[in-house]
Amino acid sequence: MSRFGDFYAGKRVLVTGHTGFKGSWLVLWLNSLGARVAGYSDRIPTSPSHFEGADLAGLVEDFRGDVSNAAAVRAVFEKFQPEIVFHLAAQAIVRESIENPAATFQTNIMGTISVLDAVRSCPSVRQAVFVTSDKCYENVEWEFGYRETDALGGKDPYSASKAGAEIAFHAYHSTYFNQDGAARIATARAGNVIGGGDWADHRIVPDCVRSWLKGDEVVLRSPKSTRPWQHVLEPLGGYLRLGQILGEKSEGISGESFNFGPNADVIESVGELTQGLSRHWPGVKYRIEAKGGAAHEAGLLKLNCDRALLRLGWKPTLKLEETLELTAEWYRASSSKNPTELRKLSLSQIESYESKARERNLVWAK
Repeated sequence: MSRFGDFYAGKRVLVTGHTGFKGSWLVLWLNSLGARVAGYSDRIPTSPSHFEGADLAGLVEDFRGDVSNAAAVRAVFEKFQPEIVFHLAAQAIVRESIENPAATFQTNIMGTISVLDAVRSCPSVRQAVFVTSDKCYENVEWEFGYRETDALGGKDPYSASKAGAEIAFHAYHSTYFNQDGAARIATARAGNVIGGGDWADHRIVPDCVRSWLKGDEVVLRSPKSTRPWQHVLEPLGGYLRLGQILGEKSEGISGESFNFGPNADVIESVGELTQGLSRHWPGVKYRIEAKGGAAHEAGLLKLNCDRALLRLGWKPTLKLEETLELTAEWYRASSSKNPTELRKLSLSQIESYESKARERNLVWAK
């Protein structure tokens, strides 16, 4: 099984935000692909965490610091000399952005600029993927999916900060990277991700899990909010595929943005998601206190992922029920597994995902 054409084997890969939910899964996957991985983060953002719970520190050269500190970021690049960069470091919680808007703008916009500057000043870097968010779009809650050419914007600090990061990226590409010999760069916009190891506050799945592990009932705060739910491995597979294609060709890829989301029919409300997850967790309880959508958050958000299909050959692998099953399996095991066993479980889920992708004829898994 040749995953991503063996593109990452032996490569030096730097992941910012490597201690976070998505970053820790990416570190584990890259390690299994044979890459030499380094990570840069300011801290471990939650307790517990996937990074600590699965004992991933031994798989990565672990650098710590503020991503908006340009000098500190450049120092890591100079020391590690990465060939490929995945920039995931961010302040990713909408409610936190409302409480601390300045810090959110600093991390998400100036952090992106710090990494862009480091990439352009480090000759070893050949490809870089900058992860933003589906919330970078000016969300008017229409029923069809947003395309990469639609207007950017944001009605809350988090969304606006991600739109700002995209604007900075495209300014840097047209000014510094749109020339022969420059590193090839692109942005990735993903929908809401779920999966084992997410312990962040104010997210529906971790909130459910914390209650259910204690035998408590879950109260849903905004059951009608609708999101394009997908397993964490889905967009990560998209990021890896994007990095691979950036390394193989640049026409129509470098300088572009790509959506990574589930199939159009995998759009469910918070209430429906909770109900689905409970099917894989016998005995759990929840109730709805419907008060409409949560303040400062849009009720409907969908992505059109045709560009990723046409230019990268990427499409989602899992059905929603498979996503829920993997998620429940991981969390149900989390209270009783030691770090070695949790890492094995995470690896087995990656291997299961790869096998399904191969069975379903995804090009990166052949």
